Amino acid sequence: MSDPALLTATTAARELRAGRLNPAELLEACLARATARQPELQIFAHLDPLSPTRAPLPGPLHGLPLGVKDVFDTADMPTAYGSPIWQGHRPRADAAAVAWARAAGAVVIGKTVTTEFAYRHPGPTRNPHDPRRTPGGSSSGSAAGVAAHCFPFALGTQTAGSVIRPAAYCGVVGFKPSFATINRAGLKPLAESLDTIGVFARSVADCALLAGTLGGRDLGDPERRPARAPRIGLCRSPSWPEATPETVALFADLPERLIRAGAGVETRDLPGDFAVLAELHPLVMNAEAARALAWELFTHPAQLSPALAERLAAGLAAPTEALFSARATLRDLRAAFPAAIAGLDILLTPAAPGEAPLGHASTGNPVFNYIWTSLHLPCVTVPAGKGPNGMPLGVQIVGAFDTDRDTLAWAEWVANALR
Repeated sequence: MSDPALLTATTAARELRAGRLNPAELLEACLARATARQPELQIFAHLDPLSPTRAPLPGPLHGLPLGVKDVFDTADMPTAYGSPIWQGHRPRADAAAVAWARAAGAVVIGKTVTTEFAYRHPGPTRNPHDPRRTPGGSSSGSAAGVAAHCFPFALGTQTAGSVIRPAAYCGVVGFKPSFATINRAGLKPLAESLDTIGVFARSVADCALLAGTLGGRDLGDPERRPARAPRIGLCRSPSWPEATPETVALFADLPERLIRAGAGVETRDLPGDFAVLAELHPLVMNAEAARALAWELFTHPAQLSPALAERLAAGLAAPTEALFSARATLRDLRAAFPAAIAGLDILLTPAAPGEAPLGHASTGNPVFNYIWTSLHLPCVTVPAGKGPNGMPLGVQIVGAFDTDRDTLAWAEWVANALR
């Protein structure tokens, strides 16, 4: 067999079940990749040297190496949440998502780098396609590690665009399920009404396997051909002015490619009421983050990055009435979304402004993601070619709330149409 680290999770699982591959071979191949790429890419906050000695449990994830973003508690590895405040912290228990992954047979290979408290201050991770560029964030190490074949899939979180954007930048598949699909116990919270656990992989089917296992629901087999082609709404979204030339060119080309594959395609703009999300999302995120990070703010303010301290100050300054009013408006917009997508199966929208930017002072702009996160909707990004600098581009598939199984199936259809 060629290098097992190159296998997708679902392919590796089939090989393991058939006895053509054993868990030790797969783990050793991934560890070899991880060890080789770590000095340049800085994917891991902690790479577990003991993982080869742990016999995986039987289950749907048996023997599959898993990267875990360092905002999830792990009982056998340090968990620092991307902050010097928590350096060396050893939780007593696994987060629920990690516990379920282990119970299903996954082997946690290590903790992946996150931005500070999954907010915006970058960690050291580099983009595997061009280390001069950001991998995106906040789930930086998870996206980069999947792209670099250090593990077949990984856990991430999204409060604005922290799964979809880095997946697009790194040329992998990212899936942010409907809000609260995967239990958040043991996850360091940032914004309680927005935080969503998501997953990274190299195929849509891998995302369905991992998220379905952790969420305790059947997300189907996205690789099974549907009985018909999808009805797609091309939604440039209110953030369209932020699109770079490569994204503008990509979306000019998309309708012909999708129609040629059999899809029904129409332009579908969000109603004007949804434009207020540009103001409501940061208000809610900052206000909830200030309350979630109270201990750090009160006891270790000097160890917070200036950017985070500024955001938390803005959150504390927001009147309580404004926060509750914003939450009420978000509930109204969530209730209104089914009408906005009526007659369609999915919306297709940018996953990021364009290619991953040069430099590491920022993880990029989540402007094409916060809308859908605020609305609690399932989102999938799939690779859609390359930009002028040879960097990956992605498109984002958005479905109605709690239609995750269908959204994944349509995402696989779109991915095939764009290959």
